[in-house]
Amino acid sequence: MSKYILSLDQGTTSSRAILFDHEQNITAVEQKEFNQIYPREGWVEHDPMALFSTQNDVMLSVIAKAKINAEDIAAIGITNQRETTILWDKNTGQPVYNAIVWQCRRTSSIIDNLKKDGLSDYITKTTGLIPDAYFSGTKIKWILDNVEGARERAKNGEILFGTVDTWLIWKLSGGKAHVTDYTNASRTMIFDIHKLDWDDKLLAALDIPRQMLPEVKPSGSMFAKANINGTEIPIAGNAGDQQAALFGQCCFEKGDAKCTYGTGCFLLMNTGTEAAVSSNGLLTTIAAGFTDKVQYALEGSVFTGGAVIQWLRDEMRIITDSADSGYFADKVDSTGGVYLVPAFTGLGAPYWDMYARGCIVGITRGTKREHIVRAAEESIAYQVMDLLKAMEKDLGITMKELKVDGGASRDCFLMQFQADMCNADIVRPVIRETTALGAACLAGITAGFWKDQNEVKTRWQQDTVFKAQMPSAKRDELVRNWHKAVERSRSWAE
Repeated sequence: MSKYILSLDQGTTSSRAILFDHEQNITAVEQKEFNQIYPREGWVEHDPMALFSTQNDVMLSVIAKAKINAEDIAAIGITNQRETTILWDKNTGQPVYNAIVWQCRRTSSIIDNLKKDGLSDYITKTTGLIPDAYFSGTKIKWILDNVEGARERAKNGEILFGTVDTWLIWKLSGGKAHVTDYTNASRTMIFDIHKLDWDDKLLAALDIPRQMLPEVKPSGSMFAKANINGTEIPIAGNAGDQQAALFGQCCFEKGDAKCTYGTGCFLLMNTGTEAAVSSNGLLTTIAAGFTDKVQYALEGSVFTGGAVIQWLRDEMRIITDSADSGYFADKVDSTGGVYLVPAFTGLGAPYWDMYARGCIVGITRGTKREHIVRAAEESIAYQVMDLLKAMEKDLGITMKELKVDGGASRDCFLMQFQADMCNADIVRPVIRETTALGAACLAGITAGFWKDQNEVKTRWQQDTVFKAQMPSAKRDELVRNWHKAVERSRSWAE
């Protein structure tokens, strides 16, 4: 009997492979970073071949590191950075352009035109999304518009589109499978989340040929087989990173919520079989599952979460290691009135301002490095708080508990400040790699490695609970000033 599930986690800055055993313990991890490409201000790209090569390398490395054979792996689960868009030649397998990353703002003018054409309400009603350059649809159009002959070749069935999961499955299957799952499809802005099909009206509006689009399946499905060292292993789970994390946190019931702290921050709540509609800038999306009867989720997205700490490290060189940020933030008892709004690529929910840009306000002659670092840390928590409050307004509830995961959830300073700002319990699990775990669970259940969701849930373990400690008057003052700072950043690049 096979002993492991292999999870491939293709993220915005690195590719990872993690082996989980039957008890959901992490047996081995391998990770490799890849280059970020910034051709112009506000543009972000990746080399699709680097995405695959780094993912393939860590996949083979983790098997070697664990000293196992490929036949010891029951199934593969894939999770990926969502919205990032890749077009490639069906015959040669060569990308026709670099991957346009979810953070990229180059298609803002296309979004403006869709709004002028009166499509905003239709997009929200059909796709659950708000018209924004964040999503895949306008990225596809941009490539078809700007690569010579691309649209004609796409109409002839010679060019394929995929989000990163589709690209990886296509490569791992030797070009045999052109597929995605409901969660990734729901992030393209061209997929009807109610009919569970690509939407012809939006395809026409963006002049995207239907024949270039992948087949869409439930997240727990037999997608393809990958040949690893001569062994055929089923790819049996596939979900966008945030829906995978929702599944990995065992948020299976209506009202369960989690926030993942990565390059961005993403707060999702399971809303059951009802597609809840937001009046406060949140998105309606599809949660990971096993059948065509889908569950939905409300989602709020922070574009720049942990990336603000990377910015302090790499561009500003205020710190030398991201892990030091919590240490420096704790060296001062406040930011000294400094607020940092990390709107480097605009603001996501609940503001949805493509033209917002980053700012630091409240600087005095007495401002020190520690104040800036603390302001950066606090900015992550403020943005997540804005999402949570928007979700509470939409659903008419008060959230008492939020599960957290991702790299920055290790930061105890940040998690305590998050509890204080949200006035809720912040619950951190033992396994914080819940994105990879969610993909593994989807694959493991589909392949019969685990019986069902209940068996998966019995293995989830709580690590730490952070409880709110800040007086409400102090919280209110900080939040009020944060919102003043946000207003300073709005519409800056218009």
